[in-house]
Amino acid sequence: MDETIKEIMTKNIVAIMPDDTVEVAAKLMSDYDMGSLPVISGGQLKGLLTDRDIVTRCISKGKSANSTKVGDLMSTNVAFVTPEQSVHDAISMMAAECVRRLPVVKEGFVYGMVSLTDIAKIHSGPEIALALTDFDKM
Repeated sequence: MDETIKEIMTKNIVAIMPDDTVEVAAKLMSDYDMGSLPVISGGQLKGLLTDRDIVTRCISKGKSANSTKVGDLMSTNVAFVTPEQSVHDAISMMAAECVRRLPVVKEGFVYGMVSLTDIAKIHSGPEIALALTDFDKM
């Protein structure tokens, strides 16, 4: 796993802004078959919104998706990796943070996303299996 994140990351990302509505975010997630969106402002990472955030912080609370802002639901303490970090670093961070995807950030700007799926496409083995097993326990 000597590859760096920039070698395997998804470069064409879909992102959303904090003032966009949850309805817009849900539509983007549906249109692009994504479970999370980086939240950016001025090109810089401000947070991350997941489909689970929408369900647990909006819908289940009786809030309106067409008036609730992404910034009101997003997680702001977001784990991320840099393009120069190793794939091993990403796996370790995913396991430690119990996440399947990480934004790739350099100097505050989002350059891409890396997921366990991206990693599994080029690697298999006990480290990947262990990371996936840990997620299944959640």
